[in-house]
Amino acid sequence: MKMSEEFPSKYLRAVDLQGREVKVIMQQCEREQVGQEQDDTKPVLYFKGKDKGLVLNKTNAGVISDHYGDDSDDWYDQPLILFSTMVSFQGKTQPAIRVRIPTAKDNKTAAARKPDPISSGPSNDFPGDRDLNDDVPGF
Repeated sequence: MKMSEEFPSKYLRAVDLQGREVKVIMQQCEREQVGQEQDDTKPVLYFKGKDKGLVLNKTNAGVISDHYGDDSDDWYDQPLILFSTMVSFQGKTQPAIRVRIPTAKDNKTAAARKPDPISSGPSNDFPGDRDLNDDVPGF
C-alpha cells in the first residue's frame, strides 16, 4: 500500500512528476486557502488539461514573472516546464517542484522529432502543440 495514494493531495507535489520534466501550458492563477489558517492563502497556478494546481512559492513565481510579466493574466497559454529537485527547507533536504522557461534547445529538440510511423496518436511537439501537457498519472 502506497501512503501517497492513501492521502492524495489537491495540489501538485514533486512526487507527482515521477522524476520527469513535464511540459505544460499555463491556464490561470488563483489565490486559494492552502493551509489550515483562514489567512493562509497563496497563488495556485493551473494548467490546461491538468486537475492539480501548483502552489507557487516566491522562487517559482519569480521565474515565471521575470519572463512572462508581473501580471498572471499575461501567463495564459504560455509554455512552462516543471521539474523536481532537492532543496533545503527548515533544515531538511526534501524534493520540491521548480519551474523553467522552455529554451531554444527545447524547441529545437521538439521540432526535430519526426512523427512515429507506427503510431496514429498525436505528436508531442513542443511548443507548437498547444495540447502538449505530458501525461503523468495523478496530475
